[in-house]
Amino acid sequence: MERRDLIIQEPKRVGVLPAWLERLMSVGIVSNDPDVVRRQRCVNVGAFVTSANAGSHLVFNSFYDFWGLLPLHVYNAILVVLPLLVPRLHRYGENAGAIALALLLIFAHMLVVWAMGIASDLHVYYTFAGAFLLLIGVQHWRLFLIVFAFCLAALLFALNFAPIDGIISPDDRQLRELLSTHAMVNTITINAIVIFYALSGWRRDMLMVEHLRARSDALIAAVMPAPIAERLKSGEEHIADRIETLSVMFADLVGFTESVHQLPPEEVVDFLDRLVRAFDGLSERFGVEKIKTIGDSYMAAAGFDGRAAEGAIATGRLALAMLDAIGRQPPLGGRAPRLRIGIHCGPATAGVIGDTRFSYDVWGDAVNMAARMESNGEPGKIHVSESFRSLTLDRFEFEDGGTVELKGIGTARSYFLLREKQ
Repeated sequence: MERRDLIIQEPKRVGVLPAWLERLMSVGIVSNDPDVVRRQRCVNVGAFVTSANAGSHLVFNSFYDFWGLLPLHVYNAILVVLPLLVPRLHRYGENAGAIALALLLIFAHMLVVWAMGIASDLHVYYTFAGAFLLLIGVQHWRLFLIVFAFCLAALLFALNFAPIDGIISPDDRQLRELLSTHAMVNTITINAIVIFYALSGWRRDMLMVEHLRARSDALIAAVMPAPIAERLKSGEEHIADRIETLSVMFADLVGFTESVHQLPPEEVVDFLDRLVRAFDGLSERFGVEKIKTIGDSYMAAAGFDGRAAEGAIATGRLALAMLDAIGRQPPLGGRAPRLRIGIHCGPATAGVIGDTRFSYDVWGDAVNMAARMESNGEPGKIHVSESFRSLTLDRFEFEDGGTVELKGIGTARSYFLLREKQ
């Protein structure tokens, strides 16, 4: 996968609920804070499962004994409706809905525990107290401890003071056994739903973090060599290296400004983008580091690891491949595009500079000499220095370029790289 594709790629959509269910989970939420939204969505899940739980009891009890359990039906009907109003409270505070749901569980549920007795095991619903940490958030742990303490107190109060058989149909043992079974099944089901939703949200967040990290790594790798990127990510602030023999290459499009003078910007950018991406692919293929592009000039270097000969050979192969690639490009502005390439091997300094828009760059004699070799070269040829030829004489064929006068440097012997030896 290309770095550009990774940068614009959408993160994996794993554990994503259907769109209609996602909208339902977001009812009443007005906050833009991702953490608040996440917790309030958990509140909505809790409110909806509370309503559904009451609804299941309403249906079951109605079939069992409609008239005899009428007060219980009224309670369950109310408890079906009230939790559905909880999402409307989100606008009044990030934990308003969670607190309302907790109060509903603590106080309203005590009524049905008292009515049906602890033999029905309906007090098991107080064990959901721990789940309120998902709704309130660890950053509000003091508020959570208060809610937890109230739920624990309600549970202990019910176990010690609520009548065993309740006050509604106290002699109906079968009803209490069925209610106990129903409560246990609902409890394990609700636990599964809450845990699934919480873990799916956690998984989604983890994938987003991984995606952002991968995108950050891709952006760093796009502007500097991988070893330098690793040093930067490890926390090294000042990166500056001395390379005794670095192979530096400059490639310039000859007559580019004249060719694109009358062309629309889209066509110019499309051509350069296509060409630079092709050069980037070749650089990666031959193990040469792209340093930067300056207008219509492409700069690359190799030998950062200290292997001077290998870096020089890789740079020479890249230059030959770039000449081949430019020859396959369509005409631009009625002219066939041509490259002028210069290469030199010599000492250089490399490092990371800048802050908000930092970059990895190279300076020194190797850079200056390579730039002069390019500017004093010929279109369609690779102009190289004597030091490059010395390092790669056993791998390439050369043509004598004579002596050239280089601005700011003086007289130097030069050669033209022709081809790789068979």
